[in-house]
Amino acid sequence: MKRLNKISGLLLAAVLITSPAYAAKPKYVFYMVGDGLGAAQRQFSEFFLKEKDRKTDEKLLMDTFPVSGLNSTYATNTLITDSAAAATALATGHKTNKGYIGQDPNGKDLETLIEEAEKHGMSTGLITTTRITHATPAAFAAHTPDRNDENGIAEDYLDSGVDFFAGGGIRHFIPKDVKIANGDAVGHTIKSKRKDDKDLVKEFSAKGYDTFIGKEGVKKFNATDFNKVEKVLALFTYTHMPYEIDRENKFQDCPSIADMTQAAIDVLSKNKDGFFMMIEGGRIDHAAHANDPTGVIYDTIAFDKAIDKAYNFYKQHPEETLIVVVADHETGGMGLGFDSQGYKLDMGQLLDVKASIEDNIFNGAGLEYKQGKREAFLTMLNTTYGLDNLTAEEKAMLEKGMDESDAGKTFGYYKYDPAAIAATHILSQRANISWTTTIHTASMVPMSAIGVDAQQFGGYKDNTEVAKAMAKVLGFSI
Repeated sequence: MKRLNKISGLLLAAVLITSPAYAAKPKYVFYMVGDGLGAAQRQFSEFFLKEKDRKTDEKLLMDTFPVSGLNSTYATNTLITDSAAAATALATGHKTNKGYIGQDPNGKDLETLIEEAEKHGMSTGLITTTRITHATPAAFAAHTPDRNDENGIAEDYLDSGVDFFAGGGIRHFIPKDVKIANGDAVGHTIKSKRKDDKDLVKEFSAKGYDTFIGKEGVKKFNATDFNKVEKVLALFTYTHMPYEIDRENKFQDCPSIADMTQAAIDVLSKNKDGFFMMIEGGRIDHAAHANDPTGVIYDTIAFDKAIDKAYNFYKQHPEETLIVVVADHETGGMGLGFDSQGYKLDMGQLLDVKASIEDNIFNGAGLEYKQGKREAFLTMLNTTYGLDNLTAEEKAMLEKGMDESDAGKTFGYYKYDPAAIAATHILSQRANISWTTTIHTASMVPMSAIGVDAQQFGGYKDNTEVAKAMAKVLGFSI
């Protein structure tokens, strides 16, 4: 009997030693951050995918991963965080104040996972659909108490050692007098937000980075074999990248978040010591701020396609790869249900939408009513958003919104155009979605993971614990 117990014990030890929990630390890490991506945003986008593709069993890839959990997101000085404090927690394992980037509440610089990865010889990358100097990517490679100091953040990047940058935000990298009409990937004028003559693009190039800037950068990016490239600075737009629904319908040449992720894999995977990359689906948050349901959906699905690029790499290197999908916070207080419509959701109401609300209306393209052309505005809502057969109540909402806009009034914290918000709310109500706010909420956010030591990330965790678990798995000190 003792001999049998000893043999059983040896067999159990062998199983434990070879199980994922005792595997070697991951060589390749994908830290995927859906900005504003709450549980409702994920589920609603999955429902839409089922309706669009007519496949009742279709799921977002991120929702199929074997490890899942919930994360709290509060900041040091407020229960409702911003992206700066939340991303700093995810990058460093420490709470901080709203607006702080890579620093504690006393202004002391914090070690980030990217910086630790570099100390361990790993290649590193930052990818986003926002400006590359925006809060989430900044928290991984910059240090400042002011998230709005994007010029300073751009300078921090120059000395960060990060090997691959891709996103928007040319304006913080070019000299103050630069101006190029129709120069970026979506046809906007490229101009500088700097107050000096620093040409950071030129300085990156001098450090060995291949640079891909604006419209010409898009052409170069799409023609490049990234297996032959060592370092990348890709800045495609003056400000943020286009919403995915606009990219798909108007700017197909502009790289998607999946395209940028694949390029990063090709560049960074050449390092024998592996890589650590943070990939942010940043415009999910922006669409939710604007209460734009279809904007949220398309950017969430685009983010999932980037996760698919990581997953394909994982399948080739299953014993060396870790993928962790998190969010910095929830945005919009999105609810799947609207009292007057009863117990139902109607994804079909969103299938005919062809553009984001923000880029098509907030930014002026659809505001014909400003010149007294209200019928033209209503026609545009029909052809672009499928808002036909308006009810008396819906017409009244739009008229009220247009009246308020003409009177100079705005809606919500970010001072949105009231007529545009009326359109988003009609669209949402038709689909049976509700919104409680145009800002962030304190709701917990979902997490999912797969790969080496993925089980370390499951369960109920604070966002700081996610970073600490990552550091533990990688043998980092943060």
